Amino acid sequence: MKGLELCEAYFREEGLPVLERECKELLDRMAFGLVGDGSDCYGFDDEISRDHDWGPGFCIWLTGEDYASFGPRVQQIYASLPGTFKGYGRRQTSPQGGGRVGALETSTFYSQFIGQYQPPSNYNEWMALPENALAAATNGKVFQDPLGKFSQIRCDLLQFYPEDVRLKKIAARCVSLGQSGQYNLPRCVKRGELFPAQYSETRFYADAMSLVFLLNRRYAPFYKWIHRAIRDLPILGAYMYETISDLVKEHDYQVKVQRIEAMSQALISELKRQNLTDHFSDFLLDHAPVIQQRIQDRSLRERHVSIG
Repeated sequence: MKGLELCEAYFREEGLPVLERECKELLDRMAFGLVGDGSDCYGFDDEISRDHDWGPGFCIWLTGEDYASFGPRVQQIYASLPGTFKGYGRRQTSPQGGGRVGALETSTFYSQFIGQYQPPSNYNEWMALPENALAAATNGKVFQDPLGKFSQIRCDLLQFYPEDVRLKKIAARCVSLGQSGQYNLPRCVKRGELFPAQYSETRFYADAMSLVFLLNRRYAPFYKWIHRAIRDLPILGAYMYETISDLVKEHDYQVKVQRIEAMSQALISELKRQNLTDHFSDFLLDHAPVIQQRIQDRSLRERHVSIG
């Protein structure tokens, strides 16, 4: 059983009945679910994942006022729930994994990921946020939220980056991809410089996957999960997943260079399909300034094209 499925069953079969008995009058003030760090929140957990920060549990999100008023009481009730469920043992919390489940203040929960208690209000705030932090703040599942406060912030974040910010990031990825995969990789291979060649190759894969997430209007998760996550994306997802899976096992650099060039052309075709560029070049870097010129905000448009 996947962790998210286990946690929702634990909430409905163990948690909710106890909460209804102990504090029914407060239930409409609480949101329940599982969101945040951890492979279980993404649905990527397996047997290896179960040695830390995995097991029956769920989040109870409260407003700041409610957390101050009855948060300790709710946490006490949560702590009284059975530690084992459906044959799965007690959740083993790592030193870095505390505070992921139980009674949580909504503003504190979001602040740990996006640095503030509400969605960004300007381009600078959006640009400062790592994609993986936004992915962690919006993954998982909300089981129920009658008050709607937690889900409103979640919904706002899931609207994705403002279009100007998305364009800025896409332009920056085109710069990096052109430099690493189309330019530096073949030159390093010709020189026999294996470390920069391998670094350029890996950098290309990472930024190509990031670009595909941007083209799908989805936040890219932590590097450990980005390759697994990309195969579920409708735009170029399966293609990127399968191609990168093949290339990391390939030892012939000439084959790598050829297939990376094919990946670059697939990305350029999608950029054109989304009307982000009309440049004729087969070099990704050449498309970056064209994409950047589509940014409406002047201050964002005038930043260096590689920033993003």
